Amino acid sequence: MMNQQTRSSVNPLAWWKSCSIYQIYPRSFQDSDGDGVGDLPGLLSRVDYLAWLGVGAVWLSPVYRSPMVDFGYDISDYTDIDPLFGTLADFERVVDALHERRIRLILDVVPNHTSDQHSWFIESRSSRDNPRRDWYVWADPGPDGLPPNNWLSRFGGSAWEWDERTGQYYYHAFLREQPDLNWHNPAVREAFADVLRFWLRRGVDGFRVDASAVLAEDPLLRDDPPNPDFDAEMPPTDKFKRVFTDIRPETMSYIEEMRAVLDAFPDRVLLGEVQEGFRHIGQFYGGERPRFHLPLNSLLLETDWDAASIAARIDQYINAIPDGAWPVWVLGGHDKPRIATRVGLQQARIAAMLLFTLSGTPIFFEGDEIGMPSSQISSEDACDPFEIRVPGFGLNRDPERAPMRWDASEKAGFTTGEPWLPLGDDVAQRNVAFERGDERSLLSLYRQLIALRQTEPALLAGDFRPLRSRGNVLLFRRCTRDRQLLIALNVSDGSETVSLRGGGMVRLNTLLDRIGEPVDSQLYLRPNEGVIAESCVPERANE
Repeated sequence: MMNQQTRSSVNPLAWWKSCSIYQIYPRSFQDSDGDGVGDLPGLLSRVDYLAWLGVGAVWLSPVYRSPMVDFGYDISDYTDIDPLFGTLADFERVVDALHERRIRLILDVVPNHTSDQHSWFIESRSSRDNPRRDWYVWADPGPDGLPPNNWLSRFGGSAWEWDERTGQYYYHAFLREQPDLNWHNPAVREAFADVLRFWLRRGVDGFRVDASAVLAEDPLLRDDPPNPDFDAEMPPTDKFKRVFTDIRPETMSYIEEMRAVLDAFPDRVLLGEVQEGFRHIGQFYGGERPRFHLPLNSLLLETDWDAASIAARIDQYINAIPDGAWPVWVLGGHDKPRIATRVGLQQARIAAMLLFTLSGTPIFFEGDEIGMPSSQISSEDACDPFEIRVPGFGLNRDPERAPMRWDASEKAGFTTGEPWLPLGDDVAQRNVAFERGDERSLLSLYRQLIALRQTEPALLAGDFRPLRSRGNVLLFRRCTRDRQLLIALNVSDGSETVSLRGGGMVRLNTLLDRIGEPVDSQLYLRPNEGVIAESCVPERANE
């Protein structure tokens, strides 16, 4: 069996390895002006909370100028702030406030497509001989006058939109209002490099690249093959296998060019959204040239929640990343179902302990730290264009985007107006103010886990040593030359016991009521309890 140890760099660790990253969806974080939509001044008012929580970096979803057809992921100006969120001066105040508290800012960037209202596309669409015509993907109709090929939009229907004025189709991997940029064109790549430089010069510490795997399309426009697994239970967007639009070889070189832009600025980081789970994640780290520092890994959000399945997913991922690569784990996001809803509130504590004790950088989403559930939003009430265009398949992203709950007031402290999405249930118990006053709350657990990872060498950069999990307990160790921690996570609602060689001490447990407790030859775990124990070795530590 392969020796599965963390492939870490020598100390001191880069900041993006040593910190915890907190994603903020600005529409839903804090509203300052009563319009029911979060904004930058609102975020600014909550910076002290982020410092109290202990996060070292914020990943901020798009705040650029946008028609908001896809809530900011349809950008009409990459170098300005949408008035809905504030001004460029507001953005700079947020950067300064975060930096004053030693918190970095990672900005979401969307290179695959623009809004159809972006000046680049307006020029491209104006005539076939416009200098920016080739900045987007245009094609003549097929022989029958229909779209050039069978490529499908992720938001339903053909990925091709007819333009009557110029007599060609343009390609859109997402909404028709989001035409794809032609990354084969060097002028596009240089223009986007200038976008990155614009924000880097304003103090941004890095970027998370949206939809990075779909930057390039097959220049021959070949049809995608049928998906042999497709059936009526699957969304119609899955009818074909995306062979000629996803993870094309040229995409990797384009990511390398983006990385080169960041490497010209000291101490910056590049994150990337990737598809296909662990199967392709290794290549996103780099080839002959470096690519992403952190290709985002969402396997914890996709695995069956039992000890064997979780252990298998961890093993698959660690074996899929290259030697020397730094792992990364994501527990929530703006387009992923809430972990507290998926595994339950009790197991959300286990998921948190797992996130902060695995080797690599932990990333979580606003509200995960208080156990926010996915709100109940019907298809009829959906705002998300994904659900509106492909209804009935559970694709609605509104439930995880419900506004942050700051207190138990009528609007949860988020706004004085009408929230843009429903707040959801159980606001009185699941809010920051209530949990901040409870020393054993989930919020208190997050804060202690963040602090422990920040100060404990074995968690920060120690080897990851998986152990044979038995029954319902997931077991692994984190070790340095002179430090050893056992992590034991009971993923069931029954009690479990782990036999040990020698004793130790509980450093932290998920219920926050056994810290400092001595451990002898038996480690007892209550239902849904996780424990971090120092100097404990399981009786049969098969590695």
